[in-house]
Amino acid sequence: MNLSRLPFLSTATVISSNSQLHSSTKDFCNYTNQKICLLNNHGDSIVGVLHDAGSREIVILCHGFRSSKESSTIMSLTDALTNENISIFRFDFSGNGESGGSFEYGNYWKEVDDLHAVILYFMTERRPIKAIIGHSRGGNVVLLYASKYHDIPMVINISGRFDLLRGIEERLGKDFMQRIANNGFIDKMDRTGRFMYRVTKESLMDRLSTDMCAACSSISKECRVLTVHGSVDAIVPVEDAREFEKSISNHKLQVIEGADHIYHSHRLQLATTVLDFIVAPEVDVVHREI
Repeated sequence: MNLSRLPFLSTATVISSNSQLHSSTKDFCNYTNQKICLLNNHGDSIVGVLHDAGSREIVILCHGFRSSKESSTIMSLTDALTNENISIFRFDFSGNGESGGSFEYGNYWKEVDDLHAVILYFMTERRPIKAIIGHSRGGNVVLLYASKYHDIPMVINISGRFDLLRGIEERLGKDFMQRIANNGFIDKMDRTGRFMYRVTKESLMDRLSTDMCAACSSISKECRVLTVHGSVDAIVPVEDAREFEKSISNHKLQVIEGADHIYHSHRLQLATTVLDFIVAPEVDVVHREI
């Protein structure tokens, strides 16, 4: 493939600045901070920030549902990784944060396309991708990516959901299928009655048709996968993490006792778990037949 001819690459723009950012584990961390904007293959702008901390290889961070590259979990991981001189790129999926496009409820595979556009961009920049890390829904996206493309050596799934049928009723109500059938959409409101987002029948079916079990079985045995989950996660039950453990051959599971979905009081444990996996030799991960 001639990557130089891909249209989104010719429109990528980089805004550079030298930044000295405060760190929770060191007094100061010096690195180059670059804001990058590129296009996905749907024509939406994808906006992210490259933290060049010294390594040529890059770790890509993917946020969760209706979140952004500025989420507290993503920023905590950014701080931890750059402190260890690991360069990272954090970005907004289309329809979220600063990126273009419209938010859609399902859209898992479109977000895989967003991630693919980001990875192709860095390939043309001769920046190898060391790992892709996703939190919550982002965890699903990085696993789906690994099931379709076999060009990443390491995937870290933080609190991703294995059973995508679960969690819908909590957000949309017990009668969500009937309401979708009758109206073709459901408008999600917040507690004050303010409109948040629309769930169309198409986007709901996109979620329901996304098979994480099949995707996990398609991940290459050469790809090292870590799943991290909090034992008291009230959003995605820890049982989902154990299903990933059963379904991925080259896999390690780490349950952090007492941690919730965003690791509010367990950021250090999360960072340590992620860093230990990234720097661990491959022989530490056991290959299993699924």
